[in-house]
Amino acid sequence: MNLNNVNFEISAMNKSQYPTNKRPEIVLAGKSNVGKSSFINAMLNRKSLARTSSAPGKTRQINFYNIDDRIYFVDLPGYGYSEMSKKEQEKVALAVNTYLKNRKSINLIILLVDIRHKPTQNDIQMINYIKKTDKRYIVLASKADKIAKTKVESYVKDIAISLDVDNDLVFPFSAETKEFTNCIWDVINESLCT
Repeated sequence: MNLNNVNFEISAMNKSQYPTNKRPEIVLAGKSNVGKSSFINAMLNRKSLARTSSAPGKTRQINFYNIDDRIYFVDLPGYGYSEMSKKEQEKVALAVNTYLKNRKSINLIILLVDIRHKPTQNDIQMINYIKKTDKRYIVLASKADKIAKTKVESYVKDIAISLDVDNDLVFPFSAETKEFTNCIWDVINESLCT
């Protein structure tokens, strides 16, 4: 896969706006400000393909990033952002539910959580929803550079217990050091082969 050939393709809020080419989609879910945009930039060796923000709740549409005309990274709007109006929260939730429930080309769902904190109730609701989709998924424990390397494994185990998932489905990740990007690409490539 040529990572020099990547671009932002479209923001969508309904099915009529989704790409129609049926390429496999790697979906990124997680609360606002957990690091989804940073993940995209780190994985694709870009600084600002996906816009990062210190203010949570900026992504309010489903963003499709085209990777070498072979796969998409799909960035879902973050959840748990209280500053969004209730009407807007409902609109975003409906768009996300419609996408996850109906999209046939979803290949892998990656739920991002912050390794430093116990998963929130919203994270637990999201993983339970993902499990019900019967789609392949992993959990990414982001911001792993913020804790001591000796503690990463135990934090990953705690997250697996909190989310009630197998330990081998939880992966540490750091957009800052890019230390774990090869491992995540291995998981993505494996998902494309199955």
